[in-house]
Order: sequence, then C-alpha cells, then structure tokens
Amino acid sequence: MDQNLIFVLVIAAVAIILLSILFTFVPVALWISAISAGVRVGIFELIGMRLRRVIPSRVVTPLIKAVKAGIDLNTARLEGHYLAGGNVDRVVNALIAAQRANIDLSFERAAAIDLAGRDVLEAVQMSVNPKVIETPFIAGVAMNGIEIKAKSRITVRANIDRLVGGAGEETVIARVGEGIVSTIGSSEHHKNVLENPDTISQTVLSKGLDSGTAFEILSIDIADIDVGKNIGAELQTDQAEADKKIAQAKAEERRAMAVAQEQEMKARVEEMRAKVVEAEAEVPLALSEALRQGHMGVMDYMNYQNVMADTDMRDAISKSSSDVQDANVDENK
Repeated sequence: MDQNLIFVLVIAAVAIILLSILFTFVPVALWISAISAGVRVGIFELIGMRLRRVIPSRVVTPLIKAVKAGIDLNTARLEGHYLAGGNVDRVVNALIAAQRANIDLSFERAAAIDLAGRDVLEAVQMSVNPKVIETPFIAGVAMNGIEIKAKSRITVRANIDRLVGGAGEETVIARVGEGIVSTIGSSEHHKNVLENPDTISQTVLSKGLDSGTAFEILSIDIADIDVGKNIGAELQTDQAEADKKIAQAKAEERRAMAVAQEQEMKARVEEMRAKVVEAEAEVPLALSEALRQGHMGVMDYMNYQNVMADTDMRDAISKSSSDVQDANVDENK
C-alpha cells in the first residue's frame, strides 16, 4: 500500500514537472487568448516561434490587435519583420492609425519605414496632425547694410512616400534659413522687410524647399523679427581703419627712407670735409717746397701771412656782429 502511494506521488510529481515545462515552453495562455479573439494560431506554430527564438507575445499580441481592427495580416509577415529587427507592435499601431485616418499605408511600406530607423507611428500621427518646427533667429543683411534677424515657425506634414531616403528636419530648417537670408539680402531697404514680413514667408514657400525631404511644408510663418547691427557701417569703418594703417605704414616707410638719405648726405659731407682738411694740410708743404725751390720769396710769404691774419680778423668781426644781432632779436621777443 505504501509503495503504491509512493508510485502515485512520483507520477504526480513527474506530471506536474512536465506540465510546468510545457506551460513554460509553450505559451498556452497566449494561444487561448488568440483563439478567443478569433486569430488562428496553432500551438505548434507557437512552439516553432520558441525554436526560432521569437518571443510569441511580440507577434501574437500585435496580430490580435490587427485582426480586431480589420487588417489582414498573418504571423509569417509579422515574424519576419521581428526577425529583421523591427518593432512589430509599432508597425501594427501605425497601420491601425493610418486605416482610421484613411491613409493608404501598406504593411511593406510601414515595415520599410520602421527598419529605416524612423518612427512610423509618429509619421502617421504627423500626417494627421501636422508638426510645427521653430527655427532659431536667422540673420540676414539688407542692401543698405542693416542686419535683420528673423525667427520662423514651419508647419510640416509627414510625407509617408518619402520617409525612406528623405531628408529630415535639419535639412528643412537649413533650407528655410537659406531662403530667409537670400530674401532679406535681396531687399533694398531693411524697412521693406519690417513693413511686410510676410514677403519672406511667401518667397521662401514658393521655392519648393520640401523637395527630397520626408516632409511637406504647409506654411512658413514669421514669428519674430528684429533689427540687428549696421553691418555696412561697421564694414566701412573697418575698411577706413585698414586704409589708415596702410597709409601710416607707407608714411613711416617714406620717413625712414628720408632719414636714411639724410644720414647718407651727412656722411658724404663729412667725407668732403675730410678731403678739404687733407688738401689744406698739403698747403704748408707746398709753401715750404716753393720757398725751397725759389719760386716764392720771404716777402711773398709775409704778405701771405698778413692776408691770412686779415681774413681771420674779418671772420671774427662778422661772427661777433651776428651774435649781437641774435641777442637783440631775442630781447625784442
């Protein structure tokens, strides 16, 4: 009797263990939920997902939502997208949202958008509810040299057909900024821009800036506009300052050349004076030679000395008279 009881207990324990393993490996609860929701998913199909390392709930739960929403999907397509690294639940939610908004969106397109790294659900929501992108202050200079700073709000709607391979928000902001700068730059006077800021949005919007992007620009509105610096005056001031420095440099160059030339002339004068001194030094030698040769007598030499003394006296008198005149001029001043 005891052995039979032990045998029954062992059988019961083994059965419990096997059932635990079965319920752990096979999502029976998920299978029951799918059957009750009208989704045909076989138990062996769920086991196959386990073997392929696919979390069954990541496929079956979105499939239940799709079937309840009236979207024709199967586990093979959802499982393939899951194995490719996509977000199955987000794709199904995007398909449901697109169906409710009467947007033509196929599963293949939604899966491609999701695998491209974009949020397909957000794209569908943006197609229904456009998004507003606000640009920073963009500065442009009118023809009269006055800087104008403008901030705009861009209302965009997602273009689902161009989400794969289309440029993002940064490209739209850059293109709008370029259009604002060119529009301000083509204005003859900054007052024209201040009086009619809508001309900026109209001009920029007419350029088709949304080509090649993942968005469709609905409107461009100028949110704020300010007057900046007088860039033209600053440029003229900088140019004048540069011209002044160039002129000063050239004047300094000419002054240096003049000083160098003056020093050169002084050197030449000293050279000439040295030659004169050298020539004067030869005079006594010539006189002695003339006396020795008999070409000049003693009386001639005495007359020469008298003439020299008379000349020195006249020079001294002229110098003293000039000094007296200078002193009188200073006193009169």
